Amino acid sequence: MSKLRIAIIGAGPCGLSQLLAFKQAEQEQQVELVCFERQSDWGGLWLYTSLIGTDVYGEPIHSSMYRQLWSNNPKEAIEFTDYTFYDHFGCFLPSYLPRSLIYDYFTGRAKAGNIRRFIRFNTAVRHVDFNDEKNEFNVNIEDLHTGSVDCLNFDRVIVATGHYNVPNMTNIDGMDQFPGRVLHSHEFRGADEFVGLNLLIIGSSFSAVDIALQCYKFGARSVTISSRREPIGFKWPAEIKDAPAIVRMESQTAHFKDDSTVDNINVIIICTGYRHSYPFMAKRFHLHASITEFVPSNLYKSIFWIDQPHLAYLGAPRQFFSFPLFDLQAALVRDVFLGHTKLPDRDQQQIDVNEWQKREKAIAPNDFFALLDFQTDYMRDIFALLYAYDVNQSLSKFDLDKGNHLMKKFLESFVTDILHYRDISFESIVDTKNKKTVEICKPWIKNIDDSMENLLSDYRQKL
Repeated sequence: MSKLRIAIIGAGPCGLSQLLAFKQAEQEQQVELVCFERQSDWGGLWLYTSLIGTDVYGEPIHSSMYRQLWSNNPKEAIEFTDYTFYDHFGCFLPSYLPRSLIYDYFTGRAKAGNIRRFIRFNTAVRHVDFNDEKNEFNVNIEDLHTGSVDCLNFDRVIVATGHYNVPNMTNIDGMDQFPGRVLHSHEFRGADEFVGLNLLIIGSSFSAVDIALQCYKFGARSVTISSRREPIGFKWPAEIKDAPAIVRMESQTAHFKDDSTVDNINVIIICTGYRHSYPFMAKRFHLHASITEFVPSNLYKSIFWIDQPHLAYLGAPRQFFSFPLFDLQAALVRDVFLGHTKLPDRDQQQIDVNEWQKREKAIAPNDFFALLDFQTDYMRDIFALLYAYDVNQSLSKFDLDKGNHLMKKFLESFVTDILHYRDISFESIVDTKNKKTVEICKPWIKNIDDSMENLLSDYRQKL
């Protein structure tokens, strides 16, 4: 029997999870794996660069990471069941970590899995379509080093590029004439650029909250957060204030929906999320979803293209748990593509999508507990579909009830103590041998040093 030819687009967390899921099948000569990555290294969104705009090849910069970024949810909610934080770092760590440690952790798992050999770096996928006559995908690629192009054929395609790299911009009257700096959070590279300045942040997402905190931490004079929604009610320091929806800018003055104003704005940072964008996919396979949607209309279980089940999208929903969710999705894709799990017929798939969408639409935007319960139930649903064999049973070590409880504790502290929620630590859900809460060495709000070396040194001394 010939090998199943599988293309994976993107070598970020989703793509790496998918490569690891297929590793055993590849060793058994069941599949041929090729992963295309436009960047020069793996990590996807988490691969930091100080560049914004376009890279040396004229390609859009993918990363939205910034200096001094720390995780804004606990590491225990993103821990792999087969590769724990203790396995990787050899010491107990607090629950909230700098970006560099998260990157080192999940790429360390990829190194241990020896999957780099499947990845073609500096390779852009230009077009993907399905040849109905030959029953295969045509994937057009370009080697960015040489400029050479090629068309390759595959039996299955998995889109794992994520959806946090194309900014969702907003149009504010007068903003195009603003005399200061305007940027989207995708271009934000460090709060230390805004010391002593008055900032206007537009949006109420987690990124808006985090950038506001970062800028306050590093010495911004003031931060005004404008949102269309009712404020959550954070206990902000005096330097941070909530404001209603902005209606226009006049020079450096912001005018809001309730007729209030804020003067002397120096910088506008737009934190209105990211668009789903897959320009390399044929038009019939373009995924259309709102920026906050969890259940896209085209995808069964938010993964499989209903009208072409040989096409899968990973990481399309927004996430609380991220890495464990990616592993579950990747395991289901593997089981379906290898024929271990059979998808229902098209009509049943659409009924399932409609039911999940109906439930999602009933949830208020700021009802974090309901959104968390929704994603937890989704993950249970995915796990129930997996083929029953040992490699899948290891995924059950991520206890979803404990994970849900942990995340609700996080959300409670996030809402009630926004300045200090990162100072709380939790026990591992998956590591039963090495689990304990860790007393932090320094409060996050006072910790300017985010280097991996110094943080590891501090906590390894506690062993």
